[in-house]
Amino acid sequence: MNRSDLIARVRPGLYLVPPRLPLGLRWGPSQAEAINALMDDCGGRYQICGANTFNRYGFDDQIPNRLYVYNNRISGDRMIGIVDMTLIKVADERLGATETVPTPEGPTLVYSSRARALVDAVYDWSRFDGIPRGYRWIREELLAKRVKPAELAELTLQYGDIGTIRRMGALLEQIGVPERVLRTLEEGVSATTSPIPFLPRRPKTRTGPSALGSSPQ
Repeated sequence: MNRSDLIARVRPGLYLVPPRLPLGLRWGPSQAEAINALMDDCGGRYQICGANTFNRYGFDDQIPNRLYVYNNRISGDRMIGIVDMTLIKVADERLGATETVPTPEGPTLVYSSRARALVDAVYDWSRFDGIPRGYRWIREELLAKRVKPAELAELTLQYGDIGTIRRMGALLEQIGVPERVLRTLEEGVSATTSPIPFLPRRPKTRTGPSALGSSPQ
């Protein structure tokens, strides 16, 4: 039945079954049914991230053909029925800043929030190809006032690392956000002369100090 697309396997011994077979005798679960069944089974939490959130909030017009999912239980690629997923295991404290979205099928999906998606574009830049295009998205979102500088700084401190904080600080300094926002980020990092490139794929170079210790290049 699984091979004939009549049911969908979540794991050995656990299957999703449609309430009734559709015309054509082929069925596949929705994204919400697939990810919620998987997380319910393992007792995990999750939030959809990366390319899916970039498209959802209009940062990128590319429609991904798989779900990218931060969660606190499973790593690796998984397919449930027709739903292709890349599962990214993170620590419990890296989950948060989400919004819950109802679906036409009934179950809900949990997405990273608009501001959190921007932070992840910088934090997880190598996985999501988030730099330099993420910098453009941040500028546009701040200009349109869909995201507030203080909110972006708060989430950067909560869910970023040192590199994320310094890159975000340098960008916000260039944009000209209020000084109090920059001070908030500055308090989250220790002074250092170790350079972090503003564009990570470029070689590191040393420059003079900035408001955040050593200016990313």
